[in-house]
Amino acid sequence: QVQLVESGGGLVQAGGSLRLSCATSRTIFSRYSMSWYRQAPGKQRELVAGITSGGRSNYADAVKVRFTISRDNAKNTVYLQMNSLNAEDTAVYYCAAHISDLVKYWGQGTQVTVSS
Repeated sequence: QVQLVESGGGLVQAGGSLRLSCATSRTIFSRYSMSWYRQAPGKQRELVAGITSGGRSNYADAVKVRFTISRDNAKNTVYLQMNSLNAEDTAVYYCAAHISDLVKYWGQGTQVTVSS
């Protein structure tokens, strides 16, 4: 049973923007912090941004100025707004629900490809 459903990936030119969405159940959304990870070919999965149930956010240094994570409590959805994309942002992006560093649920992943 799919717990986290991602959408919004695709192909974009360098300098462009995309918004990723991750929808889940009310139960998961209210209990867990939500984060976005990414995994580029040949590299380990890395944390991109996270947001607690209370709305506190954190970002990887590589995306801090360009990406914004947010959550809509009415829609049980977390978003990742990505601006000024570059080739290094090309990866599969995964949504995760977690408590501290323990990830309980993973999304299926959505591909983001940035063309130069």
